[in-house]
Amino acid sequence: MFGFSISLGPVFIVWSGRAYLCFLLTALGVTAGAHRLWSHRSYKAKLPLRIFLAVANSMAFQNDIFEWSRDHRVHHKYSETDADPHNARRGFFFSHIGWLFVRKHRDVIEKGRQLDVTDLLADPVVRFQRKYYKVSVVLMCFVVPTLVPWYTWGESLWNSYFLASILRYTISLNVTWLVNSAAHMYGNRPYDRHISPRQNPLVTLGAIGEGFHNYHHTFPFDYSASEFGLNFNPTTWFIDFMCWLGLATDRKRATKTMIEARKARTGDGSA
Repeated sequence: MFGFSISLGPVFIVWSGRAYLCFLLTALGVTAGAHRLWSHRSYKAKLPLRIFLAVANSMAFQNDIFEWSRDHRVHHKYSETDADPHNARRGFFFSHIGWLFVRKHRDVIEKGRQLDVTDLLADPVVRFQRKYYKVSVVLMCFVVPTLVPWYTWGESLWNSYFLASILRYTISLNVTWLVNSAAHMYGNRPYDRHISPRQNPLVTLGAIGEGFHNYHHTFPFDYSASEFGLNFNPTTWFIDFMCWLGLATDRKRATKTMIEARKARTGDGSA
C-alpha cells in the first residue's frame, strides 16, 4: 500500500533529473543566496534575483536569511571557538548536526549581538522573508515540491512527498552540514595551515562548489569561494550567468598575486 512505484528505466531517469533540479534550486538558495550574497556580500544582486534566491532559500529550510547570515558571520569571525555556532573542535557530530540539538553557547549569542547586520535589515527581501518565513517554508519546502510532480506528470502524492520533498530536504541538509564538519577536518590547507578549514573535493562535489573551504576562509570576500573559478563550481556558474543576464554585478575576486603570496606565507605546501 505504501511502497514506492517509480520503475527503473527512462521514467526513473527523468524523475531523477527533475529531483536533482529541485535539489539545485534548494542548494542555490543557500550557496549563492544566504552564503555568498547576503553573508559575504561578494557580489551584488538586483531585486528579481534576490527574490528568486529568497524563495529558493525558503525551499532549503535552514533558518531565514537574516539568522543564517548573522550566524555565518559569527562563524567566520570566531571560527573554532565557543562563539562559533558549529565549532569543529567539539567533534564531527557536533559540527555536523549536534549543534542544532542544543541551545546556542552564550558566546554565540553575545558575539552575534555585537555584529553590524544593518545591511541585512536594510534589504526589504530579507525583511519580508523573515516576517513570513514559516509560511514560506511550508509552501516552498514541502507543499510545492509535492504538488508539482503530482500535478505536472501524474506522480503519486506519496512518491512526490517522500522523494521531491523529504529526501531532497534530507540530502540538502546533510550536504550543507558537511561543509561545517568534514570540510573543517579532512583535506589539505594550501592557503593557510594555521586554520581548521580544508580543501575537500567530495564536499565540493556535493555542495556545488562550497568545499574549497581553506580558500574560502582565507579569502571570504571572493564570490567564487575558490581559486579555480569555474572548475566544478556550479554556484559560480550560476552567479556568472546571472551577471551575463544583467541581474548580478560587482563580483569580488582575490587576485592571482594575492593568492600566490598567501600560499607562500601561510600555506602547507600542498598546492
